[in-house]
Amino acid sequence: MNYAEARLQFTLVLATIFLFGATLAVNEWLFRWMEFAPGINFIYLPAGMRLLCTLLFAEAGAIGLLLVSWWVSFFLFFPGQFERPFVGGVIAAAAPYLVYRGARHFYGLAPSLANLTSRRLLVLILAYSVASPLMHHVYFALSGQDDLLRGFLAMFVGDFTGTLIVIYSLKALLALASRRVA
Repeated sequence: MNYAEARLQFTLVLATIFLFGATLAVNEWLFRWMEFAPGINFIYLPAGMRLLCTLLFAEAGAIGLLLVSWWVSFFLFFPGQFERPFVGGVIAAAAPYLVYRGARHFYGLAPSLANLTSRRLLVLILAYSVASPLMHHVYFALSGQDDLLRGFLAMFVGDFTGTLIVIYSLKALLALASRRVA
């Protein structure tokens, strides 16, 4: 990797950290009252940013998500703990990245996302909205937590609605911007 490529990847990691952080702040401001448990909301906009950054930035997005998820988990959601924020951060970055890799494999998803149709995007949103809560709740089950079904459903609803809101809001903004340019 040459200097220009390394600089681009570093910039994409920083962009992911900023975008996720901004989305988390907006989510806390608008939807904190919809919190089921720390880090689980019935509308969770950061889930949409996780999928978006991974689709747009691939590995750089996953690395940025890992770093920001660790920071948020260690200092905001679970201060004073180690295992839960560490594993939670890994899962938060791995789930959208695995969905992205699945899309590359099954759909032949191009890096430009040119072949990402609306239907495929909806499938990816649904897959991610199942994968993230499932991975988290497998960890929770192994940790001996209770009330897994309600927690899974709350996280699924939050990730699904948050991802739909983020992705389709961005899509609407891009459509509006392209009309203004034309």
